[in-house]
Amino acid sequence: MTLDSLSPAEVVEAVARTGVQKGNMRLDKVFFSAISAGCLLGFACGTVLSTNATPWFQENAPGLMRTLSALVFPYGLCMIILTGADLCTGSFMFTTVAVLQRRLPWWKMLIHWAVTFLGNLAGSLFLVTIIFGYGEVFSADPFESAVVSFATKKQVTPDFRMIFLRGIGCNWLVCLACYFGLQGRDLASKIVGIWWPTFAFVSLGFDHVVANMTFIPLAIWVDAPKITVGLYIWKGIIPTLLGNILGGGLFCGTYYWYMYLLDINAMAIPGLGKNESGQSSREKLSFKKDDVEASAGVATQGAV
Repeated sequence: MTLDSLSPAEVVEAVARTGVQKGNMRLDKVFFSAISAGCLLGFACGTVLSTNATPWFQENAPGLMRTLSALVFPYGLCMIILTGADLCTGSFMFTTVAVLQRRLPWWKMLIHWAVTFLGNLAGSLFLVTIIFGYGEVFSADPFESAVVSFATKKQVTPDFRMIFLRGIGCNWLVCLACYFGLQGRDLASKIVGIWWPTFAFVSLGFDHVVANMTFIPLAIWVDAPKITVGLYIWKGIIPTLLGNILGGGLFCGTYYWYMYLLDINAMAIPGLGKNESGQSSREKLSFKKDDVEASAGVATQGAV
């Protein structure tokens, strides 16, 4: 039996090419793409909260409820990756590999990180205020209580160090989901590859900076006690963001670059040739189009 998938080395090459695409996208497109990603992930966060709105099970079977929430949450990342939206946490891996491979300047990487972060925040806050807030999706119990309880466990109970370390574990797994989404060539393989690492990070209670952009502001919206904007910035953004950068940029991006691309300028991906810069003529044209994170543009779609 043959599997229509890329080898680990080919995936890292595709990651580098995607990082180049992302770093060279027009900033207005990056921003709106990031807004879309924030909204799409926010929908999945809302599903997690509604799944947790079961008081009896929360008291008697909390592990079961966390597992059920983790099983449904990955649809958010699937929508983001398969529509080509930009999530800053995934970009921490993609652009890091492109910079390490000397195909993207480091300052473009940092600009891309900043724009995607702000876009993700804008999209998440739009969903929290307009759709969830004024739509009163979580305005009554048991859903409002679920929002308050979830945010309290995320922000009030753990300390800065704990959130930072959970952030590392989170984006380590999220970037593996992006990695596996690149590895498969057919839609079903991509979805399966994305689903399970995402399930893992949610089931373990790790912290994702963009997911927190929905969870914590929504708690502030419903007047959760002890949850303030200052607390959110100090414990919901700073340690989570730093941990996510390390998890995606170092534990995934740098590690796989070191293992597979350190001593190689560029490699061909099946179905595509390469020129002196490691890019085919088809790929160079595709860099002018919108980025598709799941397929790395045409880099992983050479058979199409």
